[in-house]
Amino acid sequence: MSGSLSDLRLHASGKVREIYEVDEDLLMVASDRISAYDVVLPTPIPDKGRVLTQMSVFWFETTGRICPNHYLSQDVPAEVAGRALRVRQLEMYPVECVARGYLSGSGWREYRETGAVCGIDLPAGLSESEQLPEPIFTPATKAELGEHDENIDFDRAVEVVGDRALMEELRRVTLELYEHARAHAGQRGIIIADTKFEFGSSPGAEVVLADEVLTPDSSRFWPAADYEPGRSQASFDKQYVRDWLDESGWDHAPPGPELPDEVVANTRAKYVEAYERITERDFD
Repeated sequence: MSGSLSDLRLHASGKVREIYEVDEDLLMVASDRISAYDVVLPTPIPDKGRVLTQMSVFWFETTGRICPNHYLSQDVPAEVAGRALRVRQLEMYPVECVARGYLSGSGWREYRETGAVCGIDLPAGLSESEQLPEPIFTPATKAELGEHDENIDFDRAVEVVGDRALMEELRRVTLELYEHARAHAGQRGIIIADTKFEFGSSPGAEVVLADEVLTPDSSRFWPAADYEPGRSQASFDKQYVRDWLDESGWDHAPPGPELPDEVVANTRAKYVEAYERITERDFD
């Protein structure tokens, strides 16, 4: 694709990516920015955008039998090569579709308070990071920039989307994608504890996978060799950054603090290792 980003119309700008219009399609560009607690931090993580983009491509290419997706090509302006995708424009559904196989994060907090997650009752006595009897579907509302996503139960998700049969299909596809990815990663020493997907529709396809897919930004990746229920886990995702931020005393209000060089280097290394393990491709 010839030309540059300056020739394109900006369609939307988010915490960590920009989207441009290309004819009838979109150009999705992943930056090296990193966000935590819905705040964009001032320190970028080198190569993060490339890792997320190439990992998404891997999953788009290997999950097409489960669900169609919006990925078209990597024919993009040279200035964003490797970290941008040309994708189909969709009508997006206003919910995030989350699959959880382990009890962590907001799910763990909710379970401690209520014994349930998103209205799904779970067995008593589970510990932090414990594997659930079976994966569960826990949708969330999509928050505006600067706001927090809100976990909701299935009936509330039906109200938001306006179609129960469609919501049931989103649940089915979400759990099938998660089970596929969990098995693939598990054979390569990585536990995918949970992940979130976004879907939309296009003419002729009611459920189309979109956005980034099964990356360290949208998932919890844990090294299987270090896994031990009853505590938080080492991770290949940005939980490492969240943990450093919590220890720093930051109150989660913007602006976020600068990250030390060591944290930046370790975070990049974790993202790259996750990519190389899962895809069995070298990152150069």
